[in-house]
Amino acid sequence: MESNATPVFTFGIIADIQYADLKDGYNYHRTRKRYYRNSLHLLRNAIRHWNEENVKPSFILQLGDIIDGFNSKHGASEEALKTVIDEFRSCSAQVHHVWGNHEFYNFSRSDLFSSVLNSEVKGDEEKDDRMDYIYAYHFSPAPKFRFVVLDAYDLSIIGQEESSEKYSQSLDIIKSHNPNEELNQPPGIYPMDERFVKFNGGFSQDQVDWLDRVLTGADEKGEKVTVVSHVPVHPFSTSSICLAWNYDDVFPLLQSHKSVVCFMAGHDHDGGYCVDSSGIHHLTLEGLIETPPGGDAFGTVYVYEDKMILKGKGRIKNRELLYR
Repeated sequence: MESNATPVFTFGIIADIQYADLKDGYNYHRTRKRYYRNSLHLLRNAIRHWNEENVKPSFILQLGDIIDGFNSKHGASEEALKTVIDEFRSCSAQVHHVWGNHEFYNFSRSDLFSSVLNSEVKGDEEKDDRMDYIYAYHFSPAPKFRFVVLDAYDLSIIGQEESSEKYSQSLDIIKSHNPNEELNQPPGIYPMDERFVKFNGGFSQDQVDWLDRVLTGADEKGEKVTVVSHVPVHPFSTSSICLAWNYDDVFPLLQSHKSVVCFMAGHDHDGGYCVDSSGIHHLTLEGLIETPPGGDAFGTVYVYEDKMILKGKGRIKNRELLYR
């Protein structure tokens, strides 16, 4: 897996930090332990590692859920976010923030757009192709390479105002598949319907159409594209309970564009990986929040003309991602 060639560039990846100044707790179903304070120490380890790399990362992908939803209940959202962002400020690389469900437990969509978590790159592309109140953008860190950040809660009942048309549309989607009064409880009939829970979301047709246009442009330019989202879109790369509502609108679209080489996500703290039938790598990163003290869960990706090499730490495995 080692390469003697100099990479075109490198970048760091980390997911589901979910920091809170709280003692250790458990997940929603109380089956998994979560280490709220320890996640800050593990983030610090990751940043120290990236700062000491011989080839400094061009940027960091923070794949969502930067602070935990419990912060909102304790009135600590702003303070918790400041604590984590202060750690990231010590990183020599720019950070691209993806939005996950815990972002919306703590902040409104409009608050997020005016916050430090809006890392949309201004001036890289024409502004008139942006979408109102959808957090999706793309950037090119080097010639012939592009990254696309998607908004996996564009359709959601936690990411939209209750008076909005999208909220009504999202409520119809989830209730047509999930008969439970508590919508974080998955429906129990068909395994693939488990994804229709409140802590997931999906992609509106406007966003899917925008993605199609961006990837068409990348195809024409001969670029290699990595698409990024908090929520995975391939059923073999995650547990079905962590899959995007309308994953089946997105992953066939990715396969139809020759430019796409990889899809990266968080959300499923166990992580996951597969190569789909067209050769696209689907990488779901293990979550920092469920990594015990003394462990690690981050990686550095070395990007070459013909492949990417992921060098993981702790729970993150080393992988060679050959382009299709």
